[in-house]
Amino acid sequence: MIETYIRDVRDFPKPGIVFKDITPLLQDPAGLKLSIDMLAEIASQYEFELISGVESRGFIFGTALASQLGKGFIPIRKPGKLPWKTDAETYELEYGTDTIEIHVDAAEDGARVLMVDDLLATGGTMQAALNLVRKVGGIPVACAFVIELGFLPGRERLGDVPVHSLIQY
Repeated sequence: MIETYIRDVRDFPKPGIVFKDITPLLQDPAGLKLSIDMLAEIASQYEFELISGVESRGFIFGTALASQLGKGFIPIRKPGKLPWKTDAETYELEYGTDTIEIHVDAAEDGARVLMVDDLLATGGTMQAALNLVRKVGGIPVACAFVIELGFLPGRERLGDVPVHSLIQY
């Protein structure tokens, strides 16, 4: 199981936080392939044209999954990193606030989008990403995460969009 590739890093990024580090998963070819295959199994339940991932670890899983499934990829990035016209959304994290952006032409009206990220905690990042995809005309069909921190209210913040995770803590 991929749980064996996840390590706990205490007091990161600040005291009191136990960070779930996916680096060992990324370093192991079999573990990485297994995680992408498991995400592909989730994705097979839905019809969609695009996959969107949030900087930076959502890029890792989202682009690998998009490549495996023959889908396009929409990057959602931190401010000032996208070279074209953007829409932005500010949100709260477990340990502060942040802003993300998307190209205004990232999804044609009605394009169905699978949302992918490495971790679901409070849900702030993905809620902002869902808002951005909708702003540019996309329709989020589901969210897929490698890890979900079930003791935090992330799932509830995502509304009626189906949520899937490979590992729950």
